[in-house]
Amino acid sequence: MKRVPKPVFFIVAFLILLFFFTSCLGIKGKNGDNSVTYVKGLSDIRLGIDIRGGVEATFSPATSAKATKEQLDSAESIIKLRLINNNITDYEVYSDYNHDRIIVRFPWKNDEKNFNPESAIQELSATALVTFREGMEYTTQTTGSDGQPIYKTPKGTTASNIILQGADIKSASPQMTNDQTTGKAAYEVSLQLSDSGTKKFAAATDRLKGQIISIWMDDAMISYPRVDSVISDGKCAITGNFTAAEASSLANKINAGALPFKLTTVSSGTVNPTLGESSKDAMMMAGAIAFALVSIFMIFAFRLPGVVAVISLLGQMALSFAAVSGYFGFLNSFTLTLPGIAGIILSIGMGVDANIITATRIKEELWGGKTLDSAISNGDENSFSAIFDGNITVIIVALILMLVFGPTNILSMLFGASTTGSIYSFGYTLLIGIIGNFLFGVLTTRLMTKSASSFRFLRNKWLYGGPRE
Repeated sequence: MKRVPKPVFFIVAFLILLFFFTSCLGIKGKNGDNSVTYVKGLSDIRLGIDIRGGVEATFSPATSAKATKEQLDSAESIIKLRLINNNITDYEVYSDYNHDRIIVRFPWKNDEKNFNPESAIQELSATALVTFREGMEYTTQTTGSDGQPIYKTPKGTTASNIILQGADIKSASPQMTNDQTTGKAAYEVSLQLSDSGTKKFAAATDRLKGQIISIWMDDAMISYPRVDSVISDGKCAITGNFTAAEASSLANKINAGALPFKLTTVSSGTVNPTLGESSKDAMMMAGAIAFALVSIFMIFAFRLPGVVAVISLLGQMALSFAAVSGYFGFLNSFTLTLPGIAGIILSIGMGVDANIITATRIKEELWGGKTLDSAISNGDENSFSAIFDGNITVIIVALILMLVFGPTNILSMLFGASTTGSIYSFGYTLLIGIIGNFLFGVLTTRLMTKSASSFRFLRNKWLYGGPRE
């Protein structure tokens, strides 16, 4: 067995404990009289409707003319886009075509104190602004809930040179074409421009041939096609490796920014939690008690590997908390529902299982007469396949749950938005927890175990579950 330096145990253990406490408490400070959050903790997590309740609002067009089904669908699409951009995955959005109404429910912000529905829905009621801009210079980049990059805040030439706005677009619609190279079906978004938009776009495509014209929804870039030819007839297409759903979604977003009316709030109110804070507290208490009992069992049954396993489990829990709270700059905060908490607890159970498998293999090797170094090396090697097989199947299930029940998935129409958001939250926390299991339950556990075995006073086989020497 290749020896791991002695200090590694203390360095890894210290980093894990530091990560755990900062992920729970966050790092906050003061800038004058204002509180500043440098690193987000558990208190910064946005809780779902089922735990904390939220807001219910009804929107309608600010015009006397009756809205068409397509216009209401576009308005619904932009409201969903705004919710998703704010990392709110636990929401419900419905359209009432008979009465020109859109009903929206979403959870309170994590720092909401006054519970004022009017201030909470203000950002959703404004008509979104679509702009076509030169280039694709942006200020910040974040990661969306689907793992794809989100580019925000245009800068430079992109900020100053607006080619088209939503009013210049008559319509956007998804189209199916044949790929001339492969002969297979391909999808694109077809645009019809107004007279003023046609003139502007003709001049821009002539000047920017071979360059990029990016498309922005409010402050976020939603597409960045390259100009292949001069477009002078007011008809163009955005092409790319779109699926049918992606082409339809992009068309709806563009149409949403070209709505001829502003949305107004007809009514608003609060939504009581379906389960409540008490259910969350009960689940968290049950999880804490279960973790304490499991820790006692691990230490009693496996001794030193049990202590190492408990430290690694704290790291796995910290990663789950951090992925939800927005601890990392490249991962935004996430709406946490009760099924999401269940996903964290289940993944911790998988982490316990991984540590038990490894510790048991080491124990069996020691009772078989192997030396300590050989027992640790063989135990790690023999346990990996079982851990990998068990965890990879759970990862596949979590990915399927996120893909099938994602916030913009078509199955929302079948199962309902509330169910969809809850299942998506469960899949997300389960996936992060299993990734943490590979990182902490396999990597750090083995590093710390091998490092600890380098100390002379920790080389007694009994400390690893073997016979007393």
